[in-house]
Amino acid sequence: MTSVITGDIIGSRQQKSEHWVEDLKKILTPFGVTPSQWEIYRGDEFQIEVSNPEEALLTTILIKARLRAIKSDARMSIGFGDKTHNASKISESNGSAFIHSGELFETLKKQKVTLALRTGDTNFDEKLNLMLQLALTFMNSWLVQSSEFIALAIENPTLSQEELGQKLGINQAAVSRRQKRAQFDLVMNLDRYFRTQIKQLTAL
Repeated sequence: MTSVITGDIIGSRQQKSEHWVEDLKKILTPFGVTPSQWEIYRGDEFQIEVSNPEEALLTTILIKARLRAIKSDARMSIGFGDKTHNASKISESNGSAFIHSGELFETLKKQKVTLALRTGDTNFDEKLNLMLQLALTFMNSWLVQSSEFIALAIENPTLSQEELGQKLGINQAAVSRRQKRAQFDLVMNLDRYFRTQIKQLTAL
């Protein structure tokens, strides 16, 4: 099983400059090689293959946090399934993971939902998507400081609050406040739950 994230930048056409394209490239670069593992196309759309499905949700949360830290945001769909055709460009690869991600992405645009997933298992999808919608009630309101903290904490899971504070140039008490404000512990609990569920699904 593999996972594919399809996304676009919300409100990109209202933004005067195109600087967010460069910002998006910087955000996606750690996720592998372009255009085989990730690709930006049609100006503001992007696709990423996350070969370990357990990492898919945290990857989307990290992208969201990185974008909100620069006052932007993305709509993203995560599709799970197989990969039957491996092209040199991810946008030309195929399989049920790509179909689930692409079809779901089109419905998100109409429903004005910013994050959802599809595995093809209706019960699984319904349960996890409800949790995601609840999490989005606060994730969609992350301000720049909260977003910077979330991204840094996800990228450096072994660092203490004090060490994160040194990187952010703030003291440990301020880190603790940001962590609470961003509901970081809840985000990580959601990610842990998602990992156990997707592991069970892939084991079937």
